[in-house]
Amino acid sequence: MPELTWQKSTFSGGPQGECLYVATAPDGTIRLRESDTPDVILTTAPASLAALIKYVTDAD
Repeated sequence: MPELTWQKSTFSGGPQGECLYVATAPDGTIRLRESDTPDVILTTAPASLAALIKYVTDAD
């Protein structure tokens, strides 16, 4: 697997240093990982992540 370019979420960096990182894989999927467990990587489709973000932000 090619090396991914990870970007830290703009909402990361709480007092404990909790960070969420995001990368786009060559196949177009989105990869997510936490700074606490960088070896655990979640994979999702862009549309699915967008739907989740919309659901979470609409719940406020």
